Amino acid sequence: MKRQGVYSVPFEVAELAYDDAVAIAADTGKISGDAGPLLETVVDMLEELERPDEHFDCIQVAGTNGKTSTTRFAAAILRGEGKRTALYTSPQLVRYEERMEVDGAVVKPSEFAHGVSVAAEAGRRVNAHRVAAGEPSYTITPFDLLTVAAMVVFAEARVDVAVLEVGLGGRWDATSATDPVAVAITGIGLDHTRILGDTLGQIACEKAAVIKPGRFVVLGEGTHVPEVQRVMNERCAACGVTPWVVSHETLREPDRIGGVVSFRTRTPRAEYRVDMRKPAYQPQNAACAIALAEGYLGCALNVGALERSLDSCPIPGRFDVVRTDPLVLVDACHNPQSCENFVRALNEVEPCMSNRPALLIAALSDKDVSGIVDVLVPAFPQIVIAQTASDRAMPAGELADLVRAKLGELGRDEGDVLSVFEDVASALDWATASGLELVAAGTITLAGEVAGLLRG
Repeated sequence: MKRQGVYSVPFEVAELAYDDAVAIAADTGKISGDAGPLLETVVDMLEELERPDEHFDCIQVAGTNGKTSTTRFAAAILRGEGKRTALYTSPQLVRYEERMEVDGAVVKPSEFAHGVSVAAEAGRRVNAHRVAAGEPSYTITPFDLLTVAAMVVFAEARVDVAVLEVGLGGRWDATSATDPVAVAITGIGLDHTRILGDTLGQIACEKAAVIKPGRFVVLGEGTHVPEVQRVMNERCAACGVTPWVVSHETLREPDRIGGVVSFRTRTPRAEYRVDMRKPAYQPQNAACAIALAEGYLGCALNVGALERSLDSCPIPGRFDVVRTDPLVLVDACHNPQSCENFVRALNEVEPCMSNRPALLIAALSDKDVSGIVDVLVPAFPQIVIAQTASDRAMPAGELADLVRAKLGELGRDEGDVLSVFEDVASALDWATASGLELVAAGTITLAGEVAGLLRG
């Protein structure tokens, strides 16, 4: 049950400067321990803070693909219904504070720094208690720290509800330290296989752990695969809940970037028809968000407010034009499934491959890079290869070898690879000087670096 009254941090905190807060959030090693990262770490930190997350309702969104869009859509819908709404997503595109929003606005750097300061002190206190009791100290990960920080920021902002995007999996994710009243699982794909498992069933089990007794449960269209559906049905039955299974019908597809897509979806309480200026792959995410918001509110949605909320909802890094002259479009697709969605949307806008901009591609080594290359390379007439600043980045030379091999399979000339760069900034500088239009895709980190360099 939601706690009454105004939340305040129960102890004194030395406030960090913004740059220091970012440094701690970005470096796991600054708060290391012997026990390893555990969900209990976040639970204990929230307990130390007297449960700021219990001063508002939580809604949790898990899944492989579509969870960021669904999270943003759900928050926008609830805000349009008059709820003071918080949003927690990951990763950021440019700045860490982008992960936290209150009523549609990114929190101020000072608010972010305050939240991190409080979370870091809570972590220090928890570990001090553990050491005094003869127990090993926790390793506090950046995501642990930022999740706790967000709960503090949201509680102090006196929000009604926070929509939380699961970072990884579901069972052990930091957001699972909260007690959501409603959850959604957007879909399941092969991603993070080293951690979550290498079959759809194994990954589905990790995601399905967010389903618990008493929660309203929404299953997105990406869960309809038989292997996944079986796992979800079993988990729902074990928890005694009846899920709402999302479906939609696309009525009109966009004819250009920024064009209108129309769709219809049915929920337990109503049927909705929506027009929104979004790519053709977004209706399934919007339909999932509609069902989630309606289930949380317990009543049908205001149709006019719904359409305004969805149409105006920003989805940074998703089919996102970050510069017009020369054109640079970014998409944060980062696995074969999300890349396929992106290419389908691209096909609807520009069906002729030879008329499209060049592809700027980068990848992370722990992803299915071959699968990403298989989807993206055939969709573009020319390719520019770069390496992101991530410590997980695939070296540009290795990625170039995969791209050239794929071109060979397609019977295309290796000269379709225009250039290879060791960093993203150099690739952008070269393309700008050449007047070359680009579509940047392949990893979220690439989308973030491009957006940061061109938007600031």
